Amino acid sequence: MDQETEDVLGVVGPRLRALRRDRGFTLADVATRTGVSESTLSRLESGQRRATLELLLPLSRTYDIPLDDLVGAPRTGDPRIHLKPIGRFGMVFVPLSRRPGGTQAFKMIIPAREKPLEPTPQTHDGFEWLYVLNGRLRLVLGERDLTLSPGEAAEFDTSLPHWLGTADGGAVELLILFGLQGIRAHVQANPSS
Repeated sequence: MDQETEDVLGVVGPRLRALRRDRGFTLADVATRTGVSESTLSRLESGQRRATLELLLPLSRTYDIPLDDLVGAPRTGDPRIHLKPIGRFGMVFVPLSRRPGGTQAFKMIIPAREKPLEPTPQTHDGFEWLYVLNGRLRLVLGERDLTLSPGEAAEFDTSLPHWLGTADGGAVELLILFGLQGIRAHVQANPSS
């Protein structure tokens, strides 16, 4: 094994211990969540046991941290994130999340038009939350025809016929969170005393 690999693996134990403590977990908690015995976890943290992929993968999931970050692997290649816009229905969707399943995040851009389009409501499975960044959004939702301005948000079940477009012909930029049926965005705040 080369020295760089030895160096990377040498700091895994202290990193695992720090992550566990930061999360407020005991060895028993982590053992229950990962299926890895407490003694093995203890030996990993103390450096008495070498980390293997079979041990690190469940730990990566438990701590919700990428494997490279878990082991402190050196950064390689281009650090920039290259978002690939998707064109659909005359609009541009820029994916902001990459995790498969669960809630997906997009920036959506509706281009300016001389004459706004006529609504053509669609339905599909899921739940959507949107937030207008710029422009004025026309949201047709069932029988309701709404105009949302910058700073306004809406959430709805996408099985209800809906359509998004420009309200006044100007470009519109918005953020969208889209989840499977039943997954909703909730804002939680502690009331001040």
